Amino acid sequence: MSKALIIDDEQQMRRLLRMVLESRGYEVCEADEGQRGLQEAAFHRPDVVLLDLGLPGIGGLDVLKRLREWSDVPVLILSVRDQEATKVQALEIGADDYVTKPFGSAELLARLDVIQRRRGPRHTPEIIAGPLKVDLLHHEAQIDDEALKLTPTEFALLRVLTEHTGRIVTQNQIVKQVWPGQSSDPSEGLRVHINHLRKKLGDRGIRIVNEPGIGYRLEVE
Repeated sequence: MSKALIIDDEQQMRRLLRMVLESRGYEVCEADEGQRGLQEAAFHRPDVVLLDLGLPGIGGLDVLKRLREWSDVPVLILSVRDQEATKVQALEIGADDYVTKPFGSAELLARLDVIQRRRGPRHTPEIIAGPLKVDLLHHEAQIDDEALKLTPTEFALLRVLTEHTGRIVTQNQIVKQVWPGQSSDPSEGLRVHINHLRKKLGDRGIRIVNEPGIGYRLEVE
């Protein structure tokens, strides 16, 4: 049985989340403020954390920073804050996904399923995402066993996205990995390369979804 930790100061929200999670078979524990949440995370070692940002005492972003010092548990942010800058900051600190309140229970469960399927650090020279296979050793990619003709930059982009399949990768994170040390802003070039990559992937069950103002997400249909 998977274990979920809810860190939210609103009792009504915790009740709603508990009901949704328990209906999916989760074992649920709760905390109503940041410090308590960190203690619960250390004691219960949950499989996933649902974290509000507007917490009393230690704010949600600081909870996330402290949690990432010792844990790689998947974290889903649930917040009324919908500013792009806040979403980007949370994702770059280490959140796996960000859902704005209010939200539907189906969306919530789907997001949880995705972030828990993510893999840890890869020690194999191959990444598989649905029909897509990325060979890290030979810098080659196939979809439905058909080789993709990719430029070095397109391959680097595809590698970053497939390593985080189902998760948002911010533009800043992509730029740092694909164009390390570049002083100019490559954001326009990034959009061009993403569009080229989308065309080469075609309509075969792999999508690159744009999260406006934040980044991109590779999805397996």
